[in-house]
Amino acid sequence: MTRLFCFFIFSFIIPFTAAAQDVTELVKKVRAKMDVVKDYKASGNLKTDVSFLKIPVARVNVFYKKPDQFRIKKEGGISLLPKGGVSVNLNALMTTGEFVAVDAGEAMVNGINLKVVKLLPVAEESDIILSTLYIDEKALLIRKAVTTTRENGTYQMEMQYGKFAQWGLPDKVVVTFNTKDYKLPKGVTFEYEAGEKPVTKEDVLKNKKGKVEITYQAYEINKGFSDTVFK
Repeated sequence: MTRLFCFFIFSFIIPFTAAAQDVTELVKKVRAKMDVVKDYKASGNLKTDVSFLKIPVARVNVFYKKPDQFRIKKEGGISLLPKGGVSVNLNALMTTGEFVAVDAGEAMVNGINLKVVKLLPVAEESDIILSTLYIDEKALLIRKAVTTTRENGTYQMEMQYGKFAQWGLPDKVVVTFNTKDYKLPKGVTFEYEAGEKPVTKEDVLKNKKGKVEITYQAYEINKGFSDTVFK
């Protein structure tokens, strides 16, 4: 009876361990591909889609320097981005800290069969509680990521790749989030129809979805630049 019990235990543990090793190696390969990018400066367009705000599409410059320095700069106006701005940058998410990888099966996203991997941070003080990655195993690209944080709620990133795929850099990033988890820019006024009761800040932040889209047009990769852009 004891031997039979041990047999069943080992038949469960061995496949589980093998699967964990497989996804850990997959994540390492993805990180190694992205790790080649030490820094970049990119230009593109930023679109903010929040029901109670009217913000025009803006031309932006995006700066990244390993491991986690990230800044979006645009001319005039306002932009609504997650409080932890680094959260819209996949490079910083993947290269910061150590994680335990767990195999979560497969999923179809936009017609592509992807490996689903959950990353649990090793450090107890990490702001990230859990990240779920949807990985294109052949191309070694993360096409979707859902991240839950202690301070900024849960947000989702979807990446589209093209001419910068060899660097693991997307042509387009779409970030979806709950507006109640994020700070609004100072000086924002809410839009409402004439005669209606004015909308309060508390009203508009209840159960609202926000979306930020960054469409990249060009990257300057590993050219180096001053850290002053992050101040």
